[in-house]
Amino acid sequence: MDLNLNRADYLQVGVTSQKTMKLLPASRYRATQKVVVGDHDGVVMCFGMKKGEAVTVFKTLPGQKIARLELGGVLNTPQEKIFIAAGSEIRGFTKRGKQFLSFETNLTESIKAMHISGSDLFLSASYIYNHYCDCKDQHYYLSGDKINDVICLPVERVLHDVPVLACQDRVLRVLQGSDVLYEIEVPGPPTVLALHNGNGGDSGEDLLFGTSDGKLGLIQITTSKPIHKWEIRNEKKRGGILCIDSFDIVGDGVKDLLVGRDDGMVEVYSFDNANEPVLRFDQALSESVTSIQGGCVGKDGYDEIVVSTYSGWVTGLTTEPIHKESGPGEELKINQEMQNKISSLRSELEHLQYKVLQEREKHQQSSQSSKAKSAVPSFSVNDKFTLNKDDASYSLILEVQTAIDNVLIQSDVPIDLLDVDKNSAVVSFSSCDSESNDNFLLATYRCQANTTRLELKIRSIEGQYGTLQAYVTPRIQPKTCQVRQYLIKPLSLHQRTHFIDHDRPMNTLTLTGQFSFAELHSWVVFCLPEVPEKPPAGECVTFYFQNTFLDTQLESTYRKGEGVFKSDNISTISILKDVLSKEATKRKINLNISYEINEVSVKHTLKLIHPKLEYQLLLAKKVQLIDALQELQVHEGNTNFLIPEYRCILEEADHLQEEYKKQPAHLERLYGMITDLFIDKFKFKGTNVKTKVPLLLEILDSYDQNALIAFFDAA
Repeated sequence: MDLNLNRADYLQVGVTSQKTMKLLPASRYRATQKVVVGDHDGVVMCFGMKKGEAVTVFKTLPGQKIARLELGGVLNTPQEKIFIAAGSEIRGFTKRGKQFLSFETNLTESIKAMHISGSDLFLSASYIYNHYCDCKDQHYYLSGDKINDVICLPVERVLHDVPVLACQDRVLRVLQGSDVLYEIEVPGPPTVLALHNGNGGDSGEDLLFGTSDGKLGLIQITTSKPIHKWEIRNEKKRGGILCIDSFDIVGDGVKDLLVGRDDGMVEVYSFDNANEPVLRFDQALSESVTSIQGGCVGKDGYDEIVVSTYSGWVTGLTTEPIHKESGPGEELKINQEMQNKISSLRSELEHLQYKVLQEREKHQQSSQSSKAKSAVPSFSVNDKFTLNKDDASYSLILEVQTAIDNVLIQSDVPIDLLDVDKNSAVVSFSSCDSESNDNFLLATYRCQANTTRLELKIRSIEGQYGTLQAYVTPRIQPKTCQVRQYLIKPLSLHQRTHFIDHDRPMNTLTLTGQFSFAELHSWVVFCLPEVPEKPPAGECVTFYFQNTFLDTQLESTYRKGEGVFKSDNISTISILKDVLSKEATKRKINLNISYEINEVSVKHTLKLIHPKLEYQLLLAKKVQLIDALQELQVHEGNTNFLIPEYRCILEEADHLQEEYKKQPAHLERLYGMITDLFIDKFKFKGTNVKTKVPLLLEILDSYDQNALIAFFDAA
């Protein structure tokens, strides 16, 4: 059965956060439901649809930004009480809008995530988790990394509280009281948690998770150890997952999986006979989907997927057909309804145009008076700067509540801008004088009309660190701009992991001196991405990292007065040595640095680079042949006389050129890494081999792995 859903925009509120829109329970089967939504203006709005118009049930006064909205009530009864988290306060409303709860928590940070189960309230701020029962403090936990979401298995089914925290370090932490029962590693930083089928599945222990790099999975949370049931890799390179719901939109009696992503993609997954998810439907909206739920809003009897977007649109994807089959009388009625709707919209538009004209005249008059004051219009920017493991590049996503006019990108470090298929903006580059003002990149993206979201891809070079700046200018008057800054770290292509191969040949860097644990932690934060800003609890900490480009690894263990860094790549150790020395010198701290270099690690790193280098050289060679082969094809009329290898190149010409275009300076990047490895190897021996670099590049141009290794050994 094909799933056909038609879009219907209901109304727009202010900018919304993740998980701030819910549907109130229906009074009867497939009856229309009320929608409740909270926004950044602090307004909670509840509305229903009547004759195609949104009718407000209640609307609160503005206040603090609403970070979460959940429904609650007595267990095993309809969950129709509305709870919102704003700042460090929880407020509760009835379905009619009467406030019955105002609870000021003892959290020092703003609440980021919330889950409600009967009289139990589970909250998390950036690093702190709290459990309250009847507004009394029960349990507390301080996380080692940022908490993105919190959920609890259904207590009526599993018979005890099992809270689960989704943490930024790619770990789900299952709690028991104030302690961690066990940790589950997931394939990306988890951003959202949801109970499978809305109730935890057959066992009540099934938990869905979505990650910031777009992966989706199901885990059974048992009392002893987790059971990984399935996982969907993000093969289509879609956005991160912000919201998940379970609802039978297909109508086959089995709940489907509804997924909303930060690139505006809405997906529906059905389950096959083996209980594996299969994509049944997808539709792209123009901005990130912050909340998603299945229900019935527009018209009785027609199921739909209701979503809220970043700029505050509440939209339905409904099963109600656009063109209805009807008799002669009904056709007249539909036409009359449509006529009434068009005339009502027309009068509303005229009224708005008149108001705009009035305000414009008022502004003109006030601006000419001597007491005129200029006000800069404020606008909200939602940004995300993350490292993609698949292609070792950074994604910069900028989303604005109004249309973007242009975005200026400036960098004081050398970076490459990669092509993004979804990006329709026109880019122009300005020449930069990197010698005198450390300006390596100046690019302007001019957006098409009504573009509210822009995605860029950036690849950095390890060892070269600084700041990337984005100047965002929306299409509003008077002209205004917001600047966002992103740090390009010295080891920018490294990603946190939880396991490394201890059998690899490792080089060791040891630092000792009069520095505190917090000081050394701040240096590690400066050097490496994905390290929590706050120093972890305890006297000693170990972090593992993997280089997303080369697959080399790094182990860092440090405590007060001592830090030990181990890597199978000499260049990583060299970068750390230089940067940490510079940071210590800035703070006038005397460092004792010692290192142990393992000669075998050089050959090991060259072997890791080999398949990538070989592939890129072959790709470059094939692309160079395409023009000549196509000319031959035109001249001869057929390709039968060519050897199979050349025929294959002609057949795949478009794909090869596209791939080559997607990876600018890839070969140069690999050459650069091998050159750095060569220089760093001899730098630790106290020898300067920069004069031998031209000879090394000659060997790379006629690449042979054994000749390269022999050159490294002989130099």
